[in-house]
Amino acid sequence: MRLRSIGLLLLALAVGCKKPTPATPPPEEAKLPPLEVTKDGPALYTYVDAKGEFVTVDKPDAIPEGARRLVRVVDPTKEAPDRRDTTNVYVVDAGELIKAGKAKARVLSRQAFETGALAQLPPGESSLLTERPDGGSPEGAATPSAAGPPVVTVYGTSWCGACREARRFLSARKIPFADKDVEKDPAAARELREKAARLGVPTDRVPILDVRGRLLIGFDPQRVEALLGQPS
Repeated sequence: MRLRSIGLLLLALAVGCKKPTPATPPPEEAKLPPLEVTKDGPALYTYVDAKGEFVTVDKPDAIPEGARRLVRVVDPTKEAPDRRDTTNVYVVDAGELIKAGKAKARVLSRQAFETGALAQLPPGESSLLTERPDGGSPEGAATPSAAGPPVVTVYGTSWCGACREARRFLSARKIPFADKDVEKDPAAARELREKAARLGVPTDRVPILDVRGRLLIGFDPQRVEALLGQPS
């Protein structure tokens, strides 16, 4: 009898200490449903122009040929009005859409789309890392950043003229920025490689500017201002 009581007590303790099963996590909003786009359908298309500004049109033929490889698409007849996920978007190759008459959209993060669309453009003023001058003598000291949390990060080197121009531009307009030397600072080089790999851009030249999460290859003042929402 005594052994039976002990057994029942141990069973009760085991049941009482059992951890509750965690609730099933809600489905991720990033898993957007499949979307097929037709050339003559009601979709809206967003591409980036030569200045780095994002433009929306209602026909894929209206997109310049050099900006068609990566285009955001929104089908207003299928877009859920209460959709809360704004970090992921549908994209298509507008050239393939025009050629085939239809295309299956794929999902990218907004940052990856914007960076990839900008990467279609010719790079701004830049210096190839393989063209490092003998001795690597600096062309000018870095200009101090304006006060405040940085909204731009300049990944560059001490000898790159385009990097120097980018620093001067940001300082003259009092745009707070972080200045990171990818040759002297291993952590900065690793940080840039990770960002570039995630967003699908090359890192063979400097500067590369991180403008609020979007990477710009080379320095182009108009594109920087467009991304910051500042007038030219």
